[in-house]
Amino acid sequence: MPDANLLVGVTVLDLASVGPAARTSRWLADYGANVVKVGPTPKQGGVQITPPFYAYAGHRDMQRAQFDLKAEAGRDAFLRLAARADVVIESFRPGVVDRLGIGYAAVQAVNPAVVYCSTTGYGQDGPYSQWAGHDLNYLAVGGYLDCSGRDEHGGPALPGATIGDGAGGGMHAAIAILAALVHRASTGAGTYLDVSVADGVLSLMSLHLDEHLATGAVPAPRHDLLTGRFACYDVYPCRDGRWLAVGAIEPQFFANLCRALGCEQWIEHQHDDAVQDEIRMDLRRALATRDRDDWVAELGPANTCVSAVASVPEVTEDPHFAARDTFSDAHDARHGEFRQLGRVLAGMNRHQGRVEVRPATVTDTGELLRGAGFDETEIAALLEEGVVA
Repeated sequence: MPDANLLVGVTVLDLASVGPAARTSRWLADYGANVVKVGPTPKQGGVQITPPFYAYAGHRDMQRAQFDLKAEAGRDAFLRLAARADVVIESFRPGVVDRLGIGYAAVQAVNPAVVYCSTTGYGQDGPYSQWAGHDLNYLAVGGYLDCSGRDEHGGPALPGATIGDGAGGGMHAAIAILAALVHRASTGAGTYLDVSVADGVLSLMSLHLDEHLATGAVPAPRHDLLTGRFACYDVYPCRDGRWLAVGAIEPQFFANLCRALGCEQWIEHQHDDAVQDEIRMDLRRALATRDRDDWVAELGPANTCVSAVASVPEVTEDPHFAARDTFSDAHDARHGEFRQLGRVLAGMNRHQGRVEVRPATVTDTGELLRGAGFDETEIAALLEEGVVA
């Protein structure tokens, strides 16, 4: 069955330029929603971060509008646009949108069925709500960093991806928005969503948190199977200095691995804490005799749960991802041809053509205002006044 634009007909106004909320609108657009990126007018230059041309897939399939939200006419124009939207996303600190006059109460007054999503680091209330923070901070307070591997100094290793912003915030918000849209479809009621990235990190840490709350255990590196307690779930170097990931959790997969490596003596000792160092030593010794890709070719299809630890360049050239139409071609007038990650989540329409990245200065404000009922005289006056662009 071909993929479809599952959110076609849904209009989203996104007031965020970067971070978790921008990831949310990226995914909603990739599911077919009409996303409008709302930013400040040029005279407010520097108010928002302008991401690189390639970031967030170059804002493909999105529209752009600019408003001076501190001016009454600009705020009123935005609210007329919001009156026709299905979703509004913002990522200001708690209280800012209310001071600007575009908070949930103001938007709900003109659009009672709106789904209004506020995305912040720590949520709208609580002792940390006004704290500044970034991905690393949210992973830290949520326990993720303390349970991660250690660096050469013995401290928590920096994560290789923005897990908090991406999953704890962006996907958290997307799931909440979709749930609210389903609720609205059956009840007609709008919803206010208080998305906290730190709360999302807690959700990701639920196995560890629930174990501690139920048993008093203190999860940490090497504490359990999934954090490296056993040799069957670890990473190992190969002859060429590259690495393999071994995730042979099930006994039959561990047995297959041991037989392939000549380590049959350990098959019955998979979870024996007393010999884990010895098992690791033997697995490490065996895997160091060949290059990574030679092992992957043999062990990958052999039910051993072994895979390459791929670099980012290797990921972009992986034949498996190529077969699944994972990457697409794009063009930017200033930077030329490049490739970008396509629509990869389930249900998205993967089969897209070449993407043309529009200059950040190009907007659709006039078209959007016409759709909101403004006439040409009103639009011209707003442009002349500089409250929209």
